[in-house]
Amino acid sequence: MLARPSSPRRSLRSSGLVACALALALSLAACTDDAEPGPGPSPTKTSKPTDKPRKITFGAYGSEEEVAAFQSVVDSFNASSTTRQVTLKSWPDHESALADVLAGNAPDAFLTSRIDLGQLVDAEALQPVSLLLDERGVDFGDRFSRDAVDAFAMDDELQCMAYSVSPMVIYYNTDLVDFDKMERRELDVPTADDEGVRDRWTLAEFEAAARFASRRGDTRGVWIDPTLQGLAPFIYSGGGQVFDDDREPTSLDFSDDNTREALDQTLRVLRDSTITPTNAQLARATPTQLFKRGELAMIAGFRNLVPELRDAEDLDFDVLPMPIIDSRATVGDINGLCISADSEVTNDAADFIAYAVSDAAIATVAATGYIVPANTQVAASDDFLAPDDEPANSAVFNASIRYMVVPPFIDQRVALVEAVTPLLERLVTAPGVLDLELTTEEIDQASRTILSPEETESPTESPTEEPTESPTE
Repeated sequence: MLARPSSPRRSLRSSGLVACALALALSLAACTDDAEPGPGPSPTKTSKPTDKPRKITFGAYGSEEEVAAFQSVVDSFNASSTTRQVTLKSWPDHESALADVLAGNAPDAFLTSRIDLGQLVDAEALQPVSLLLDERGVDFGDRFSRDAVDAFAMDDELQCMAYSVSPMVIYYNTDLVDFDKMERRELDVPTADDEGVRDRWTLAEFEAAARFASRRGDTRGVWIDPTLQGLAPFIYSGGGQVFDDDREPTSLDFSDDNTREALDQTLRVLRDSTITPTNAQLARATPTQLFKRGELAMIAGFRNLVPELRDAEDLDFDVLPMPIIDSRATVGDINGLCISADSEVTNDAADFIAYAVSDAAIATVAATGYIVPANTQVAASDDFLAPDDEPANSAVFNASIRYMVVPPFIDQRVALVEAVTPLLERLVTAPGVLDLELTTEEIDQASRTILSPEETESPTESPTEEPTESPTE
Protein backbone atom coordinates (compact mmCIF):
# COMPACT_ATOMS: atom_id res chain seq x y z
CA MET A 1 0.00 0.00 0.00
CA LEU A 2 1.35 3.39 -0.95
CA ALA A 3 0.34 5.05 2.28
CA ARG A 4 -1.44 4.14 5.43
CA PRO A 5 -2.61 7.43 6.93
CA SER A 6 -4.09 7.40 10.38
CA SER A 7 -4.40 9.62 13.37
CA PRO A 8 -0.98 10.08 15.00
CA ARG A 9 -2.33 9.60 18.47
CA ARG A 10 -3.78 6.22 17.56
CA SER A 11 -1.38 4.78 15.01
CA LEU A 12 -0.67 1.05 15.40
CA ARG A 13 1.62 -1.30 13.59
CA SER A 14 -0.35 -4.46 13.64
CA SER A 15 2.57 -6.84 13.62
CA GLY A 16 2.00 -7.43 17.32
CA LEU A 17 -1.60 -8.27 16.64
CA VAL A 18 -0.62 -10.69 13.91
CA ALA A 19 1.95 -12.40 16.11
CA CYS A 20 -0.54 -12.66 18.91
CA ALA A 21 -3.14 -14.07 16.54
CA LEU A 22 -0.76 -16.69 15.26
CA ALA A 23 0.35 -17.64 18.74
CA LEU A 24 -3.17 -17.99 20.00
CA ALA A 25 -4.67 -19.57 16.87
CA LEU A 26 -7.53 -21.85 17.85
CA SER A 27 -10.39 -23.41 15.95
CA LEU A 28 -13.37 -21.48 14.59
CA ALA A 29 -15.43 -24.10 16.30
CA ALA A 30 -15.66 -21.53 19.07
CA CYS A 31 -18.56 -20.16 17.10
CA THR A 32 -20.72 -23.20 17.90
CA ASP A 33 -22.48 -24.27 21.04
CA ASP A 34 -20.04 -27.13 21.50
CA ALA A 35 -17.17 -24.73 22.08
CA GLU A 36 -18.04 -21.65 24.10
CA PRO A 37 -15.71 -18.62 24.08
CA GLY A 38 -12.25 -19.12 25.55
CA PRO A 39 -10.54 -17.19 28.33
CA GLY A 40 -12.13 -14.03 29.64
CA PRO A 41 -15.29 -13.45 31.63
CA SER A 42 -18.53 -13.80 29.75
CA PRO A 43 -21.05 -11.00 30.27
CA THR A 44 -23.87 -13.53 30.25
CA LYS A 45 -24.64 -16.63 32.24
CA THR A 46 -24.09 -20.04 30.71
CA SER A 47 -27.41 -21.09 29.24
CA LYS A 48 -29.31 -24.01 30.68
CA PRO A 49 -31.49 -26.21 28.47
CA THR A 50 -34.57 -24.40 29.78
CA ASP A 51 -33.15 -20.92 29.17
CA LYS A 52 -34.32 -18.87 26.22
CA PRO A 53 -31.65 -18.23 23.57
CA ARG A 54 -29.59 -15.12 24.17
CA LYS A 55 -30.49 -12.36 21.75
CA ILE A 56 -27.82 -10.81 19.51
CA THR A 57 -28.43 -8.06 16.97
CA PHE A 58 -26.29 -7.68 13.86
CA GLY A 59 -26.42 -4.58 11.68
CA ALA A 60 -25.43 -4.49 8.00
CA TYR A 61 -25.98 -2.17 5.06
CA GLY A 62 -26.03 -2.56 1.30
CA SER A 63 -28.29 -3.48 -1.58
CA GLU A 64 -31.25 -5.81 -1.15
CA GLU A 65 -29.15 -8.67 -2.50
CA GLU A 66 -26.31 -7.95 -0.08
CA VAL A 67 -28.68 -7.74 2.87
CA ALA A 68 -30.29 -11.01 1.77
CA ALA A 69 -26.84 -12.64 1.74
CA PHE A 70 -26.15 -11.34 5.25
CA GLN A 71 -29.51 -12.79 6.31
CA SER A 72 -28.43 -16.20 5.04
CA VAL A 73 -25.26 -15.93 7.15
CA VAL A 74 -27.39 -15.07 10.17
CA ASP A 75 -29.70 -17.99 9.42
CA SER A 76 -26.76 -20.40 9.17
CA PHE A 77 -25.36 -19.24 12.50
CA ASN A 78 -28.77 -19.57 14.17
CA ALA A 79 -29.22 -23.06 12.76
CA SER A 80 -26.00 -24.16 14.48
CA SER A 81 -26.90 -22.68 17.86
CA THR A 82 -29.53 -23.45 20.47
CA THR A 83 -28.30 -20.88 22.99
CA ARG A 84 -27.91 -17.76 20.79
CA GLN A 85 -30.27 -16.15 18.31
CA VAL A 86 -29.09 -13.40 15.94
CA THR A 87 -31.47 -10.86 14.45
CA LEU A 88 -30.44 -8.80 11.42
CA LYS A 89 -30.94 -5.04 11.29
CA SER A 90 -30.25 -3.35 7.96
CA TRP A 91 -29.51 0.15 6.67
CA PRO A 92 -29.37 1.38 3.06
CA ASP A 93 -25.81 2.74 3.38
CA HIS A 94 -22.93 3.32 5.78
CA GLU A 95 -24.00 6.92 6.48
CA SER A 96 -27.30 5.68 7.92
CA ALA A 97 -25.48 3.03 9.92
CA LEU A 98 -23.02 5.55 11.34
CA ALA A 99 -25.80 7.95 12.36
CA ASP A 100 -27.66 5.18 14.17
CA VAL A 101 -24.57 3.96 16.01
CA LEU A 102 -23.50 7.45 17.07
CA ALA A 103 -27.05 8.11 18.26
CA GLY A 104 -26.73 5.22 20.72
CA ASN A 105 -28.70 2.68 18.68
CA ALA A 106 -25.83 0.34 17.85
CA PRO A 107 -26.52 -3.37 17.35
CA ASP A 108 -24.30 -5.77 19.28
CA ALA A 109 -22.24 -6.38 16.13
CA PHE A 110 -22.32 -4.27 13.00
CA LEU A 111 -20.74 -3.57 9.65
CA THR A 112 -18.91 -0.26 9.22
CA SER A 113 -16.79 1.57 6.68
CA ARG A 114 -13.18 2.36 7.47
CA ILE A 115 -13.80 6.04 6.68
CA ASP A 116 -16.14 6.16 9.70
CA LEU A 117 -13.71 4.49 12.09
CA GLY A 118 -12.23 7.71 13.48
CA GLN A 119 -15.62 9.03 14.54
CA LEU A 120 -16.59 5.71 16.11
CA VAL A 121 -13.37 5.52 18.13
CA ASP A 122 -13.64 9.14 19.24
CA ALA A 123 -17.21 8.46 20.37
CA GLU A 124 -16.02 5.40 22.34
CA ALA A 125 -18.63 3.38 20.48
CA LEU A 126 -16.50 0.27 19.92
CA GLN A 127 -15.30 -2.73 21.89
CA PRO A 128 -11.89 -3.73 20.40
CA VAL A 129 -11.95 -7.18 18.87
CA SER A 130 -8.24 -8.12 19.07
CA LEU A 131 -8.26 -10.54 22.01
CA LEU A 132 -11.83 -11.65 21.45
CA LEU A 133 -11.02 -12.91 17.95
CA ASP A 134 -7.62 -14.25 18.99
CA GLU A 135 -9.43 -16.45 21.49
CA ARG A 136 -11.62 -17.74 18.68
CA GLY A 137 -8.73 -18.65 16.42
CA VAL A 138 -9.21 -16.02 13.74
CA ASP A 139 -5.97 -16.16 11.74
CA PHE A 140 -4.97 -12.54 11.09
CA GLY A 141 -1.64 -13.58 9.60
CA ASP A 142 -2.30 -15.72 6.55
CA ARG A 143 -6.01 -15.85 5.87
CA PHE A 144 -6.82 -12.14 5.69
CA SER A 145 -5.50 -9.21 3.72
CA ARG A 146 -2.81 -7.57 5.83
CA ASP A 147 -3.63 -4.16 4.33
CA ALA A 148 -7.31 -4.49 5.22
CA VAL A 149 -6.59 -5.64 8.77
CA ASP A 150 -4.07 -2.84 9.33
CA ALA A 151 -6.67 -0.28 8.30
CA PHE A 152 -8.76 -1.06 11.40
CA ALA A 153 -5.89 -0.89 13.89
CA MET A 154 -5.96 2.04 16.35
CA ASP A 155 -5.03 2.76 19.92
CA ASP A 156 -2.88 -0.40 20.06
CA GLU A 157 -5.97 -2.50 19.31
CA LEU A 158 -7.77 -4.02 16.36
CA GLN A 159 -10.98 -2.02 16.63
CA CYS A 160 -12.97 -4.02 14.05
CA MET A 161 -12.33 -7.11 11.96
CA ALA A 162 -11.65 -6.49 8.27
CA TYR A 163 -14.47 -7.99 6.22
CA SER A 164 -14.32 -6.70 2.66
CA VAL A 165 -12.19 -4.38 0.58
CA SER A 166 -13.01 -2.78 -2.76
CA PRO A 167 -10.34 -0.96 -4.79
CA MET A 168 -11.28 1.30 -7.69
CA VAL A 169 -10.66 -0.30 -11.10
CA ILE A 170 -11.52 0.46 -14.72
CA TYR A 171 -14.52 -1.33 -16.22
CA TYR A 172 -14.36 -1.58 -20.01
CA ASN A 173 -16.70 -2.80 -22.73
CA THR A 174 -14.83 -5.63 -24.45
CA ASP A 175 -16.65 -5.07 -27.73
CA LEU A 176 -15.75 -1.38 -27.89
CA VAL A 177 -12.22 -1.82 -26.51
CA ASP A 178 -10.91 -4.73 -28.56
CA PHE A 179 -7.26 -5.05 -27.61
CA ASP A 180 -6.56 -7.76 -30.17
CA LYS A 181 -7.86 -5.56 -32.98
CA MET A 182 -5.94 -2.58 -31.59
CA GLU A 183 -2.76 -4.65 -31.49
CA ARG A 184 -3.19 -5.67 -35.12
CA ARG A 185 -3.41 -1.97 -35.97
CA GLU A 186 -0.20 -1.39 -34.01
CA LEU A 187 -1.88 0.83 -31.43
CA ASP A 188 -0.70 1.08 -27.81
CA VAL A 189 -2.22 -1.76 -25.79
CA PRO A 190 -1.49 -3.26 -22.36
CA THR A 191 0.84 -6.26 -22.57
CA ALA A 192 -0.73 -9.68 -22.08
CA ASP A 193 0.98 -12.42 -20.09
CA ASP A 194 1.43 -16.02 -21.26
CA GLU A 195 -2.20 -16.76 -20.41
CA GLY A 196 -3.48 -13.71 -22.29
CA VAL A 197 -4.26 -11.73 -19.14
CA ARG A 198 -3.66 -7.98 -19.18
CA ASP A 199 -3.17 -6.80 -15.61
CA ARG A 200 -1.58 -3.34 -15.94
CA TRP A 201 -1.51 -0.45 -18.39
CA THR A 202 -0.15 3.02 -18.82
CA LEU A 203 -2.00 6.31 -19.18
CA ALA A 204 -0.97 6.34 -22.86
CA GLU A 205 -2.53 2.89 -23.41
CA PHE A 206 -5.63 4.03 -21.52
CA GLU A 207 -5.92 7.04 -23.83
CA ALA A 208 -5.40 4.88 -26.92
CA ALA A 209 -8.26 2.60 -25.82
CA ALA A 210 -10.54 5.62 -25.29
CA ARG A 211 -9.74 6.97 -28.75
CA PHE A 212 -10.20 3.57 -30.39
CA ALA A 213 -13.65 3.19 -28.79
CA SER A 214 -14.67 6.72 -29.87
CA ARG A 215 -13.89 6.25 -33.53
CA ARG A 216 -17.46 5.72 -34.73
CA GLY A 217 -20.80 7.42 -34.17
CA ASP A 218 -21.76 8.86 -30.78
CA THR A 219 -19.89 6.25 -28.76
CA ARG A 220 -17.51 7.82 -26.27
CA GLY A 221 -14.35 6.34 -24.82
CA VAL A 222 -14.17 7.21 -21.14
CA TRP A 223 -15.70 9.00 -18.17
CA ILE A 224 -14.04 9.59 -14.81
CA ASP A 225 -16.12 11.31 -12.14
CA PRO A 226 -14.78 14.83 -11.43
CA THR A 227 -14.51 14.15 -7.70
CA LEU A 228 -11.74 13.74 -5.15
CA GLN A 229 -12.22 9.99 -5.30
CA GLY A 230 -12.24 9.90 -9.10
CA LEU A 231 -9.07 11.96 -9.56
CA ALA A 232 -7.09 10.58 -6.59
CA PRO A 233 -5.69 7.44 -8.31
CA PHE A 234 -4.24 9.55 -11.13
CA ILE A 235 -2.75 12.06 -8.69
CA TYR A 236 -1.12 9.37 -6.55
CA SER A 237 0.10 7.47 -9.60
CA GLY A 238 1.79 10.62 -10.89
CA GLY A 239 3.64 11.21 -7.63
CA GLY A 240 1.28 13.88 -6.29
CA GLN A 241 -0.71 14.06 -3.07
CA VAL A 242 -4.39 14.71 -2.50
CA PHE A 243 -3.88 16.09 1.04
CA ASP A 244 -1.09 18.25 2.43
CA ASP A 245 -0.63 15.81 5.32
CA ASP A 246 -1.58 12.14 5.39
CA ARG A 247 -2.53 12.20 9.08
CA GLU A 248 -3.85 15.61 10.06
CA PRO A 249 -4.55 17.46 6.80
CA THR A 250 -5.18 21.20 6.83
CA SER A 251 -5.70 21.50 3.07
CA LEU A 252 -5.89 19.63 -0.20
CA ASP A 253 -2.59 19.64 -2.07
CA PHE A 254 -3.71 20.26 -5.67
CA SER A 255 -1.38 23.25 -6.12
CA ASP A 256 1.72 21.15 -5.34
CA ASP A 257 4.00 20.90 -8.38
CA ASN A 258 3.87 17.08 -8.51
CA THR A 259 0.09 17.05 -8.17
CA ARG A 260 -0.29 19.65 -10.92
CA GLU A 261 1.96 17.65 -13.22
CA ALA A 262 -0.09 14.49 -12.62
CA LEU A 263 -3.30 16.43 -13.23
CA ASP A 264 -1.91 18.04 -16.38
CA GLN A 265 -1.23 14.62 -17.91
CA THR A 266 -4.56 13.21 -16.77
CA LEU A 267 -6.67 16.15 -17.91
CA ARG A 268 -5.29 15.93 -21.45
CA VAL A 269 -7.40 12.78 -21.64
CA LEU A 270 -10.36 13.62 -19.40
CA ARG A 271 -10.95 17.08 -20.92
CA ASP A 272 -10.90 15.85 -24.53
CA SER A 273 -14.45 16.35 -25.80
CA THR A 274 -13.91 13.90 -28.68
CA ILE A 275 -13.57 10.92 -26.32
CA THR A 276 -15.74 11.91 -23.33
CA PRO A 277 -19.57 12.03 -23.13
CA THR A 278 -21.31 15.13 -24.40
CA ASN A 279 -23.43 17.33 -22.14
CA ALA A 280 -26.50 16.03 -24.00
CA GLN A 281 -25.56 12.42 -23.25
CA LEU A 282 -24.94 13.16 -19.56
CA ALA A 283 -28.22 15.08 -19.34
CA ARG A 284 -30.25 12.04 -20.35
CA ALA A 285 -28.30 9.27 -18.60
CA THR A 286 -25.68 8.63 -15.93
CA PRO A 287 -22.23 7.39 -17.00
CA THR A 288 -23.11 3.93 -15.68
CA GLN A 289 -26.30 3.88 -17.74
CA LEU A 290 -24.36 4.97 -20.83
CA PHE A 291 -21.86 2.18 -20.17
CA LYS A 292 -24.62 -0.41 -19.84
CA ARG A 293 -26.15 0.78 -23.14
CA GLY A 294 -22.87 0.46 -24.99
CA GLU A 295 -22.59 4.23 -25.53
CA LEU A 296 -19.55 4.58 -23.24
CA ALA A 297 -16.52 2.29 -23.35
CA MET A 298 -14.86 2.79 -19.96
CA ILE A 299 -15.78 3.95 -16.46
CA ALA A 300 -14.06 3.73 -13.09
CA GLY A 301 -15.87 1.87 -10.33
CA PHE A 302 -15.80 -0.57 -7.45
CA ARG A 303 -16.78 -4.21 -7.01
CA ASN A 304 -20.40 -3.37 -6.15
CA LEU A 305 -21.00 -2.52 -9.84
CA VAL A 306 -20.55 -6.13 -10.92
CA PRO A 307 -24.09 -7.49 -10.28
CA GLU A 308 -25.70 -4.51 -12.03
CA LEU A 309 -23.47 -4.89 -15.07
CA ARG A 310 -24.01 -8.65 -15.19
CA ASP A 311 -27.75 -7.98 -15.45
CA ALA A 312 -27.36 -5.53 -18.34
CA GLU A 313 -28.51 -6.87 -21.71
CA ASP A 314 -25.98 -7.25 -24.54
CA LEU A 315 -23.08 -6.00 -22.41
CA ASP A 316 -19.75 -7.79 -22.39
CA PHE A 317 -17.27 -6.28 -19.93
CA ASP A 318 -14.06 -6.87 -18.06
CA VAL A 319 -11.83 -4.94 -15.65
CA LEU A 320 -8.30 -3.54 -15.59
CA PRO A 321 -6.42 -1.72 -12.82
CA MET A 322 -6.31 2.06 -12.78
CA PRO A 323 -3.85 3.30 -15.43
CA ILE A 324 -0.28 4.10 -14.45
CA ILE A 325 1.46 7.46 -14.83
CA ASP A 326 4.60 6.75 -12.76
CA SER A 327 3.58 3.98 -10.34
CA ARG A 328 0.54 1.87 -9.53
CA ALA A 329 -2.06 3.46 -7.26
CA THR A 330 -5.76 3.35 -6.55
CA VAL A 331 -8.27 4.19 -3.83
CA GLY A 332 -11.20 2.33 -2.36
CA ASP A 333 -13.14 1.41 0.73
CA ILE A 334 -12.62 -1.21 3.42
CA ASN A 335 -15.45 -2.57 5.53
CA GLY A 336 -15.15 -4.19 8.93
CA LEU A 337 -17.25 -5.97 11.52
CA CYS A 338 -17.36 -4.26 14.92
CA ILE A 339 -18.74 -4.90 18.41
CA SER A 340 -20.64 -2.15 20.19
CA ALA A 341 -19.12 -0.83 23.41
CA ASP A 342 -22.63 -1.01 24.88
CA SER A 343 -23.25 -4.66 24.02
CA GLU A 344 -24.20 -6.87 26.95
CA VAL A 345 -23.42 -10.04 24.96
CA THR A 346 -19.85 -9.26 23.89
CA ASN A 347 -18.67 -12.87 23.74
CA ASP A 348 -21.70 -13.94 21.74
CA ALA A 349 -21.16 -11.03 19.34
CA ALA A 350 -17.53 -12.08 18.96
CA ASP A 351 -18.63 -15.64 18.23
CA PHE A 352 -20.86 -14.35 15.46
CA ILE A 353 -18.11 -12.19 13.91
CA ALA A 354 -15.68 -15.13 13.99
CA TYR A 355 -18.33 -17.17 12.18
CA ALA A 356 -19.13 -14.36 9.70
CA VAL A 357 -15.49 -14.10 8.53
CA SER A 358 -15.06 -17.87 8.19
CA ASP A 359 -14.61 -19.28 4.70
CA ALA A 360 -18.09 -20.76 4.40
CA ALA A 361 -19.94 -17.71 5.69
CA ILE A 362 -18.09 -15.05 3.72
CA ALA A 363 -18.26 -17.14 0.56
CA THR A 364 -22.04 -16.79 0.75
CA VAL A 365 -21.79 -13.00 0.53
CA ALA A 366 -18.91 -13.02 -1.96
CA ALA A 367 -20.98 -15.13 -4.35
CA THR A 368 -23.39 -12.20 -4.80
CA GLY A 369 -20.62 -10.34 -6.63
CA TYR A 370 -20.84 -7.19 -4.52
CA ILE A 371 -17.73 -7.51 -2.35
CA VAL A 372 -14.06 -8.43 -2.47
CA PRO A 373 -13.51 -10.57 0.64
CA ALA A 374 -10.73 -9.60 3.04
CA ASN A 375 -10.52 -13.35 3.63
CA THR A 376 -7.76 -14.22 1.14
CA GLN A 377 -8.77 -17.87 0.86
CA VAL A 378 -12.25 -16.95 -0.33
CA ALA A 379 -10.91 -14.11 -2.50
CA ALA A 380 -8.81 -16.68 -4.38
CA SER A 381 -11.70 -19.14 -4.71
CA ASP A 382 -14.30 -19.59 -7.41
CA ASP A 383 -16.93 -18.16 -5.05
CA PHE A 384 -15.37 -14.76 -5.70
CA LEU A 385 -13.51 -15.18 -8.99
CA ALA A 386 -16.59 -16.75 -10.64
CA PRO A 387 -14.71 -17.99 -13.73
CA ASP A 388 -17.93 -18.59 -15.64
CA ASP A 389 -19.18 -15.02 -15.12
CA GLU A 390 -18.00 -11.56 -16.05
CA PRO A 391 -15.63 -9.97 -15.38
CA ALA A 392 -13.20 -12.65 -16.49
CA ASN A 393 -10.30 -10.84 -14.84
CA SER A 394 -11.71 -10.55 -11.30
CA ALA A 395 -8.23 -11.23 -9.95
CA VAL A 396 -7.53 -7.57 -10.76
CA PHE A 397 -9.48 -6.60 -7.64
CA ASN A 398 -7.27 -8.75 -5.43
CA ALA A 399 -4.07 -7.50 -7.06
CA SER A 400 -5.12 -3.85 -6.69
CA ILE A 401 -5.58 -4.00 -2.92
CA ARG A 402 -1.89 -3.59 -2.16
CA TYR A 403 -1.81 -0.34 -4.16
CA MET A 404 -4.71 1.32 -2.35
CA VAL A 405 -4.01 4.65 -0.69
CA VAL A 406 -6.06 4.91 2.50
CA PRO A 407 -7.18 8.51 3.17
CA PRO A 408 -6.82 10.30 6.50
CA PHE A 409 -9.78 10.42 8.86
CA ILE A 410 -11.83 13.55 8.19
CA ASP A 411 -14.92 14.18 10.28
CA GLN A 412 -15.96 16.99 7.88
CA ARG A 413 -15.72 14.71 4.84
CA VAL A 414 -19.19 15.56 3.50
CA ALA A 415 -18.62 19.29 3.91
CA LEU A 416 -15.24 19.00 2.18
CA VAL A 417 -16.77 17.21 -0.80
CA GLU A 418 -19.50 19.83 -1.09
CA ALA A 419 -16.96 22.66 -0.94
CA VAL A 420 -14.60 21.43 -3.65
CA THR A 421 -16.78 19.42 -6.05
CA PRO A 422 -17.94 22.46 -8.11
CA LEU A 423 -14.30 23.43 -8.62
CA LEU A 424 -13.34 19.86 -9.55
CA GLU A 425 -16.15 19.79 -12.09
CA ARG A 426 -14.78 22.97 -13.61
CA LEU A 427 -11.30 21.41 -13.62
CA VAL A 428 -12.48 18.39 -15.62
CA THR A 429 -15.46 19.49 -17.67
CA ALA A 430 -15.40 23.29 -18.21
CA PRO A 431 -14.96 24.13 -21.92
CA GLY A 432 -12.20 26.36 -23.19
CA VAL A 433 -8.66 26.88 -21.99
CA LEU A 434 -8.01 25.75 -18.42
CA ASP A 435 -5.93 27.85 -16.05
CA LEU A 436 -4.60 24.88 -14.06
CA GLU A 437 -2.55 26.98 -11.66
CA LEU A 438 -5.46 29.26 -10.72
CA THR A 439 -8.02 26.45 -10.45
CA THR A 440 -5.84 24.24 -8.26
CA GLU A 441 -5.14 27.18 -5.94
CA GLU A 442 -8.90 27.80 -5.66
CA ILE A 443 -9.47 24.13 -4.85
CA ASP A 444 -6.92 24.19 -2.05
CA GLN A 445 -8.31 27.45 -0.67
CA ALA A 446 -11.86 26.06 -0.63
CA SER A 447 -10.63 22.98 1.24
CA ARG A 448 -8.98 25.12 3.93
CA THR A 449 -12.33 26.66 4.88
CA ILE A 450 -13.35 23.14 5.97
CA LEU A 451 -10.11 21.53 7.14
CA SER A 452 -8.52 24.56 8.85
CA PRO A 453 -11.18 27.27 9.17
CA GLU A 454 -9.29 29.05 11.94
CA GLU A 455 -6.46 29.79 9.50
CA THR A 456 -8.76 31.17 6.81
CA GLU A 457 -10.57 33.67 8.99
CA SER A 458 -9.77 37.32 8.48
CA PRO A 459 -7.18 38.69 10.89
CA THR A 460 -8.71 40.17 13.98
CA GLU A 461 -9.04 43.89 13.53
CA SER A 462 -7.99 46.33 16.20
CA PRO A 463 -10.90 47.72 18.23
CA THR A 464 -12.23 50.89 16.79
CA GLU A 465 -11.30 53.83 18.97
CA GLU A 466 -14.09 55.86 20.46
CA PRO A 467 -14.36 59.22 18.68
CA THR A 468 -12.97 62.15 20.57
CA GLU A 469 -15.65 64.60 21.58
CA SER A 470 -15.35 67.98 19.96
CA PRO A 471 -14.68 70.81 22.35
CA THR A 472 -17.71 72.82 23.18
CA GLU A 473 -17.82 75.94 21.20
